[in-house]
Amino acid sequence: MEFGEIEHKWQKRWFEAGIYEAKKENGKKFFIHFAYPGISGYLHVGHMRGFTYADVIARYKRMLGYDVIFPAGFHATGLPAVSLAKKVERGDKNVLSYLRNNGCPEEIIKKLADPKEVVKYFSKIYVEEYWKKFGLLIDYTRLMDTISPGYKKFIEWQFHKLNEKKLLIQKPHFAPYCPNCGPVAVDKSETDISQGGDAEILEFVLLKFKMNEYILPAATLRPETIFGVTNMWVNGDGEYAIIKVGEEKWIVSQKAAFKLQHQFEDVEFIKKISGSSLVGKNCIAPLINKEVSILAAKFVDTDVATGIVMSVPAHAPYDYIAIKDSKTNIEPIVIIKIKGYKIPAKEIVEKMGIKNQMHNKLEEATQIIYKEEFHSGIMNENCGKYSGMKINEAKDIIKNEFIEKGFADIMREFSKKVICRCGAEVIIKKIPDQWFIKYSDDELTKKSKEHVRDMNIYPSEYKEELPKVLDWFGDRACIRKGSWLGTEFPFKKGWTIEPISDSTLYPAYYIISKYVNDGSIGIEEMNDEFFDYIFLGNGKPRNETWEKIRKDFEYWYPVDINLGGKEHKTVHFPVFIMNHVAIMEKKYWPKGIFVNWWVTQQKGEKISKSKGGAEPIPGATKKYGVDAMRLYYAHASSPFVDVEWNDDLVEQYKKRLIKIYDLFETLINLDGGESSIDSWILAAFNKEIEDVRNAMKYYGLRKASNSIYFNIPSILQWYLKRGGENKKLLESIVKKWIKAMTPFTPHIAEEMWEKIGSKGFVSLQKYPEAEEINYEVLIGEELLKKTIEDIEEIKKVAKIEPKNIYIYVAPKWKWDIIDIAAKLKKEKQLNMKNLMMEVKKLNIDMKVCNASY
Repeated sequence: MEFGEIEHKWQKRWFEAGIYEAKKENGKKFFIHFAYPGISGYLHVGHMRGFTYADVIARYKRMLGYDVIFPAGFHATGLPAVSLAKKVERGDKNVLSYLRNNGCPEEIIKKLADPKEVVKYFSKIYVEEYWKKFGLLIDYTRLMDTISPGYKKFIEWQFHKLNEKKLLIQKPHFAPYCPNCGPVAVDKSETDISQGGDAEILEFVLLKFKMNEYILPAATLRPETIFGVTNMWVNGDGEYAIIKVGEEKWIVSQKAAFKLQHQFEDVEFIKKISGSSLVGKNCIAPLINKEVSILAAKFVDTDVATGIVMSVPAHAPYDYIAIKDSKTNIEPIVIIKIKGYKIPAKEIVEKMGIKNQMHNKLEEATQIIYKEEFHSGIMNENCGKYSGMKINEAKDIIKNEFIEKGFADIMREFSKKVICRCGAEVIIKKIPDQWFIKYSDDELTKKSKEHVRDMNIYPSEYKEELPKVLDWFGDRACIRKGSWLGTEFPFKKGWTIEPISDSTLYPAYYIISKYVNDGSIGIEEMNDEFFDYIFLGNGKPRNETWEKIRKDFEYWYPVDINLGGKEHKTVHFPVFIMNHVAIMEKKYWPKGIFVNWWVTQQKGEKISKSKGGAEPIPGATKKYGVDAMRLYYAHASSPFVDVEWNDDLVEQYKKRLIKIYDLFETLINLDGGESSIDSWILAAFNKEIEDVRNAMKYYGLRKASNSIYFNIPSILQWYLKRGGENKKLLESIVKKWIKAMTPFTPHIAEEMWEKIGSKGFVSLQKYPEAEEINYEVLIGEELLKKTIEDIEEIKKVAKIEPKNIYIYVAPKWKWDIIDIAAKLKKEKQLNMKNLMMEVKKLNIDMKVCNASY
């Protein structure tokens, strides 16, 4: 089969006919969209999973008689396009090679040094090379991006509304910050970053050890362990610096000096020093006033916190093993009582066979001890007034006392390295007057949680999880300063609204975008008065276009399904719900969410350009065919688990479609009449159609596609094997089978539809309904199948080829009972009581019954 030719033929016809456009015809609507992709370069096969699901569902709903609106756009806000443009501008060899290998013309590459040209070029690529060539019936009249003038007006209106409702607030904030690009968002969607999306911000307590006129700020997450300190650690090969913080002189790593300048208001760099110059000196521990020596340790990472570490070898495995390596006579001081341990760090190190500071199990040992001590540890007699206190109680009390007495400060640090899309490491910066969307508002959270109960959310586990996410969801910093693309914040010039905050109500803009694109509405009209009328019904329309758009909004809204990857579970989906609840009328709050999991590499990692495994879409479609890939996404696994990209498996789906087409050609060329097997094929086929429709009620794409592409071919092949060849019956079944395929593999379905002489697009036909199912016939044929299977199994096990095979069948009275049971099942009255009452009416001779046993 020439899949490419078939795809091109039908895509051309669909798009010329405009069957993708949303039209109000049937009085019932369905609004579906997928999370619009960020503009950061070429897409890959991983992206197409969610896009395909959305198209399958949209096509299915259209064939059920719904007016379907399936819009799409481009999330251009933030840094992705800016980052790519900067790399092009500076001639990054890897990026230029990446662009050329994907077929980007040289004249276009030169233009891509401009971020807006990046958005323009890749938006076109996404539409022409991915979405259209995958057969997606997106309403292309509604395309938009988030940096267009109209969308910016829409976002300004949204923030005016939030401010009116007192959901915009200002407060100090420690924000992720790129030294090159300014503030960035760090979350699992990795919109602004290329690494570290799951990093958390940790609060290190900086305990101020004194060394003559200097302060050595030891960074710790466990300030309560100060009572067990025996020495200090520095990296003897590390680079350190003396800095002035307020009136104090601190010694920290050079990396820490840079970070602290962004977190403290008065930091002055004095000079560089080496780590080795500190080794062998002494310092005084705060609060306990104990003098301890400074030693060198290889495990000290000068990139983390201050590069100064206090040593508590009784409770920190890293410290214990470093003390052993140092060959000193330092003895651990136990300060925490914990069941099963005398000297916790010593015992866990010995138990796990850890021999040196570079051992790969040190971190695991640390987490085991820290967890047990935090949850069940008690401060012992070495801890003064804190003796007898639980660790989880003492920790914050001691921290607060240190800070109040000036013995400590707080430094924020990521739990793992975070890298911006520009390649720079992201740090944390204090912003004294940051603006937030107040998602912590009690009333907003309460209403949002109540609404979730009424939503259709897939999978069901996420519906159970979402109220907890909404409870946890705190205020979100909503603006950034730097070379970002996006909408300027209306209440602070020079600051841009960040990507998550401008992608909450965006489905509503799809209602307007069509009129913006065709010139029916001008940017100058798109003010608060316009949006208040369109989305809230407030005020009066200026003209007929305003009235038309308002009626469109009333017809198409709310969103029935917002479909997106699992990375949106704790980021986009919560704010999507909460902003609708905050601003829109209740009847326009979203109805549903569909979360799809990822396509992964063989190592289980998400496919991405940065992590590898990103097979380009054009090459994959040419190799396998679009319909084979669509079937792979639908059938290879449930949408709610990760699926590993497997070339061999995709190839098998291609072969499956070829076999189906061969079977189709065999069926349409038969020219026989009626036979006894006809009633069975009719019942079996209708049972599969019933199963498909039941599965699709809950978007069970895998179950539905299994019936269409595996079960139905199987029953058709059995029909042929049993001598069936009823031309008239097969024409009817084949027509329905083609319709059933259409949402999943539309190109091959259209080709079949045309080949049997049917007119118009099968994509616009009604989805087949199951006719009455004769369960008696199904049961009878199933018995025959199983009997044949049993005979073959006996022959195989016995290793014989008998001349004669005798089959003993049940007496007639048993068949009569089966008939009664089938009748009761059809009437949904099958239970033992009803069955026995009906059996009594048969007047069966019980002597005959007993004799048959």
